[in-house]
Amino acid sequence: MEKLPLSLKIRYGAADLGIALITSVTQFFLLFYYTDVAGINPAIAGTALLVGKLTWDAINDPLIGYLSDRTRSRFGRRRVYMFCGAIPLALTAWLLLSLPQGLTGAAAFLAVFVTFLLMDTFHTLVSVPYYAMTPELTYDYNERGSLTSIRMVYSVIGYILGAATTTVIAGLLVSQTGLTLRGAWSGTGLIFGAIAAITVLFTALSVRERHEAEVKLSKMPPLKAVRSTFHNRPFNIMLVIFFISSFSFTLLTALVPYFIIYQLKMKEAVPIVLLIMLLAIMIFLIPAQMLSKRINKGPAYALGLLIASLAIMATFFLPPAPTPLIYLIAFVAGMGFSGQWVFPWSMIPDVIEYDQYQTGERREGIYYGIWALLQKFTNAFGLAVSGWALAWFGYVANAEQTPQALFGIRLFFSLVPALLLLITLPMLVRFPITRQSHAEMLEKLRQRGEVAYSEDLKAAR
Repeated sequence: MEKLPLSLKIRYGAADLGIALITSVTQFFLLFYYTDVAGINPAIAGTALLVGKLTWDAINDPLIGYLSDRTRSRFGRRRVYMFCGAIPLALTAWLLLSLPQGLTGAAAFLAVFVTFLLMDTFHTLVSVPYYAMTPELTYDYNERGSLTSIRMVYSVIGYILGAATTTVIAGLLVSQTGLTLRGAWSGTGLIFGAIAAITVLFTALSVRERHEAEVKLSKMPPLKAVRSTFHNRPFNIMLVIFFISSFSFTLLTALVPYFIIYQLKMKEAVPIVLLIMLLAIMIFLIPAQMLSKRINKGPAYALGLLIASLAIMATFFLPPAPTPLIYLIAFVAGMGFSGQWVFPWSMIPDVIEYDQYQTGERREGIYYGIWALLQKFTNAFGLAVSGWALAWFGYVANAEQTPQALFGIRLFFSLVPALLLLITLPMLVRFPITRQSHAEMLEKLRQRGEVAYSEDLKAAR
């Protein structure tokens, strides 16, 4: 077994705090910012986000991954992109939350479309190469779970900062500095962007990649490289599972403010509920990883999603009035969703080894590029569906909602994501890469000279 130093895991994970912070703000509050701060129609905002994902992101994510697979520089294959993207990510995160108020029609569409694409481009430039370092740091099935768990502690801290402090910081900037609501949200974007840049640069400066001599660089042309990933059966299964689970989670998180403010009439509780859920996720990250040492990652992931789906299904039956039950439900849902943070990210490196067994090449970048595309597409699609649902059911910002609007919020916040999560369970229970099959595959790769033994890796470090 190859053991990574704890200090390396800690230094590697730091970048995900900033990356997740930006992701958290967009996932939890971007639609709310568009509708209740910038005054943009929710259907227009959601459609603009989705169009961006279907156009530029379809190229952007796989392209960055492909380029990082073939990059040679004195900073390695991955870190050079983190150095180049950190500061622009901070600036575009600021711009994202600095839209003028009162935009309508085509102007509103273009403002959302352009600012989100700029931020998303630099988010990709940083995150795809960063995630692609995971399978390069260790080949061990269990150590990948450990490395991912520690990285996800940082990720959840980033999510907590985004979910629990966004409205708090904006409110403080209004009350303490006299800024307008628009100016306060712009200032919040600048603060979060600076945090993201600092953490990304810290990891880029402190974690070294494998020497190029240890890695067989990809020589496939771009289109063939993309097409060949879809010949990887375990990867295809992972894509379906992650699409459904990530879309469901985005529906839930995008509609949290609407459900708590308008259904439960607990406006001040929004950051508290999000904090409880995210703290539960963080608390159960290590237990989730420990569970995967007893049973395979697929069934352990399925158990988590089952718990989460039952918890969020219960919210559909809450009365339209304040209730402390929402705090208990948030905790149980977070306990289940902890698997969403650990298992997909520790299963993808195993899938990449399956590809290496088939092709003879290490192509982490292209896989993480497609994975990032799927993640961001489902995020945008979830936001778009949330916006469409609000518009379909007659939501009106900052007003008393009709019974029809409240039903739409409840439906897409609870039953729809819960039932979708249940669909993934059989696929996870039967996931084809197990601890035993991965060990057998890795041994064959070692016999072919395509993966170093633990002693060789330690010497290289």
